[in-house]
Amino acid sequence: MRKLLRLTAPIVLFGLALSGCVPVTSPAPLPSQSGSQISTPTRPSARTFADVVRIMEPVAERECEARTRNVNCDFQIVVDSRPDQPANAYQTRDANDRPVIAFTQALIAEAENVDELAFVMGHEASHHIAGHIDRQRGVATVGAIVFGSLASATGADSSAVKTAQDLGATVGARTFSKDYELEADALGTIIAHNAGFDPVRGAQYFARIPDPGNRFLGTHPPNAARMDTVRRTARGL
Repeated sequence: MRKLLRLTAPIVLFGLALSGCVPVTSPAPLPSQSGSQISTPTRPSARTFADVVRIMEPVAERECEARTRNVNCDFQIVVDSRPDQPANAYQTRDANDRPVIAFTQALIAEAENVDELAFVMGHEASHHIAGHIDRQRGVATVGAIVFGSLASATGADSSAVKTAQDLGATVGARTFSKDYELEADALGTIIAHNAGFDPVRGAQYFARIPDPGNRFLGTHPPNAARMDTVRRTARGL
């Protein structure tokens, strides 16, 4: 297994985050060679997190290689050890364009079982496989251009044009954000399942985090929609 890195400084270049997942103490059973699903009532430990990484990483990389062309599928899984960071996981890329999946210590400490850790890991890997960073950056750029052009056409000064560009980038980036999250939930379900974990059980953390609802230009879809996506995908596996 590759050594897990521990970060003490931000590495986000253009991060997509999955917030509010959630724990950790005694090692839990791992998938058997036959790929049977894990079922354990105990919370995972930091040691078990490393075991989940060992199992999930090659499965995510195989899925990436099967679904993409000319994409770096060499995932690096890291622990973001910056103090006071909330429970969170995010996917980004490093300076060499290598895909990075980061977990904060709080998320690892709050996950209630190994299936949750595996599902979150699959979800974040799916953001990279689906090209969400580049797609989001693209629509943000279009939004900035459109809003900036409209402001300029009305005679706005340079400061107002810059404000309009920033607003356009935000609107653009959020336009498809909910769709990207649901896509990542679906593919993350497949990856976790193929690694021998139970994605439906893993996605149960949605029942414990605040529901973002269906807010206009919200970054995440309603929790119920996410659970429906996971269950529907799992039924087809």
